[in-house]
Amino acid sequence: MVESDDLALLQTITTPGLLLGDMINIAGRYTDAGQLAMAEQVYKIWIQFNPDHPQLFIALFNCATLQSGIGGAEAAMANLERAIALNPDFLPAYINLGGLQERAGSLEVAITTWNAAATRPLAVTGSNAHYVFSAYKQMARALLEAQQAGRAETALWRCADLDPTQLDTVGQLVAARLGQCKWPPLEPWERVDRRALLKGINPLSVAAYSDDPLLQLGAAAAFTERDGSCPPEAIVAERRDAPIDLTGRRLRVGYVSSDLRDHAVGYLMAELFELHDREKVEVFAYYCGPPATDALNARTRATVEHYADIRGMTDDQAARLIADDQIDILIDVNGHTRDSRTPVFARRPAPILVNWLGYPGTMGSPFHHYIVGDPWITPPELEQYYSEAVRRIPCYQPNDRKRIVAQARPSRTDAGLPEDAFVFCCFNGPQKITPFTFGRWMEILKRTPGSVLWLLDSNPETNARLREQARLRGVESERLFFAPKQPNPMHMARYPLADLFLDTAPYGAHTTASDALWMAVPVLTLSGRGFASRVCGSLVRSAGLPELVCATAEEYVERAVAFGADREATRALHDRLEANRSTCVLFDMDLLVRSVEDLFQEMAADYQAGQRPKPNTANLDAYLEIGIELDRDDREMLTEENFDSLYKGALTRRHQARPLRPDGRFWTDEDVAAAERQ
Repeated sequence: MVESDDLALLQTITTPGLLLGDMINIAGRYTDAGQLAMAEQVYKIWIQFNPDHPQLFIALFNCATLQSGIGGAEAAMANLERAIALNPDFLPAYINLGGLQERAGSLEVAITTWNAAATRPLAVTGSNAHYVFSAYKQMARALLEAQQAGRAETALWRCADLDPTQLDTVGQLVAARLGQCKWPPLEPWERVDRRALLKGINPLSVAAYSDDPLLQLGAAAAFTERDGSCPPEAIVAERRDAPIDLTGRRLRVGYVSSDLRDHAVGYLMAELFELHDREKVEVFAYYCGPPATDALNARTRATVEHYADIRGMTDDQAARLIADDQIDILIDVNGHTRDSRTPVFARRPAPILVNWLGYPGTMGSPFHHYIVGDPWITPPELEQYYSEAVRRIPCYQPNDRKRIVAQARPSRTDAGLPEDAFVFCCFNGPQKITPFTFGRWMEILKRTPGSVLWLLDSNPETNARLREQARLRGVESERLFFAPKQPNPMHMARYPLADLFLDTAPYGAHTTASDALWMAVPVLTLSGRGFASRVCGSLVRSAGLPELVCATAEEYVERAVAFGADREATRALHDRLEANRSTCVLFDMDLLVRSVEDLFQEMAADYQAGQRPKPNTANLDAYLEIGIELDRDDREMLTEENFDSLYKGALTRRHQARPLRPDGRFWTDEDVAAAERQ
């Protein structure tokens, strides 16, 4: 309720002399009372009767902010344009105007507006630098969403140069270079060195950049601390020690995901939700992605018992909802990927927190208790690379056997491919193509006459860059073909045009491998140490082709060349995949769901017995620093035979300078004793 003296004061607005501050206070009271339209009128009247006020631009800006919040975008843009005309140095108006122009569908106009703010010659002040940074950041965000990575990279470089401490923009810069196959992806300059670039990389990009699982672990821990933590005093809905009493009820399992829609992870999970045993588990889905009305989202909504959209909720509100639902096991299906809600997990709204499926790696957090893998991805000898306790099911990745494949099957001519060539293909995203992987592909092409490489179309600039890299490696650029993006049913239908799928390393195929194997296209892969580098090997083995999982880069090349020279052998692999499709472990969703549900029951039983595992986060900052020190453009960690000794030596040197406590990974009590004897 607005007080009567405020209403009386409104009468003075039409007379000259009302101070700007007094008017803003009046409008603020209406805003606080929820009377936004009345607050807008206060501004409009004051603006009308004070056309020559030296701070009129501030009133116009505030009025525009109100108008944009109540659906008056056109009026808001007009007021912001007027504010800029009155004071061209008032940068906040450019930032907001560009946002409104972008939302109105005028991206290039918005870019022009933001660029005008970023390049305006102004005095060097902290405030001006902040708004210039914001303008470049808005440009980068909008251009990335518009799939214009090259222009976005330029804006991100400006952001990083202005403020190298803003690690999110540093990480986006490296990701943009990875996605464009700009090698090397780390390109330091005077203001930002190699260490700063590595410190800023998102953990998902680290997995594509290097098969160094200890660097991945350290980077994940730093990222969680920076963007996904929650101070203890801020936790409002904690249930970390809530009892799990299953007397007379089912286990309550919640899945938090931004990808329950037309997305690779959404396709993987669709049949999982349909097959969950309603007598064993009560399934909750918490959606945190962009607005979704597609068929896959509708399928998920119709399948799960409880579906909640938490996009518009704060982390506290989402945690409170999950706590009120009394979830026993909460599954993080995002991990360190886009639109994740890691801070919700940091609030401990359930007693058991699990990392599964959406992110191929460790969270490095002090609150995720388990990571779900399988015997190939996370064998016992590699458990040291995870902060979570490792648990296994027969094959880590679910699949959707109801996936739609277009009935019309294209010919090679339809796809622009030579009819008689041996077609190697890889439909992984371009960010997964490293110079080491590409070099192996070029060696394979050179040794396989009449062969071509069929890649997923990215953009003309990236395609041209890859063709040029082929030429530099002695391969005719015309032997690279690019498949334009198509709806998934049509994309699936063209897979059999390929003879052999060549996987990338260190971040291999996941859903794309499942798609290829479902369409009976054999997949050749090279497994490393890290989670992302071993998923494809698990899928290929689970499809019944273990001989296609290579242990060395040399073996990968030799096997590809051998298959390229023996089409009958390749056809035999195709026939085996077709014959085993309905019986192999990879597509046995009933087995997977039973295994997952049994695993959930075991987790609950361990918790009831007081045996919930404690995440191991010891010395992760040291592992991050060592990983950064060991990184070099000419070193492929996946093929580094002395990986263990590199880390042991670096840990010893660090311990001698500043003692490190044993961590149960690479630094044991025996290592400490040996270092101190030296």
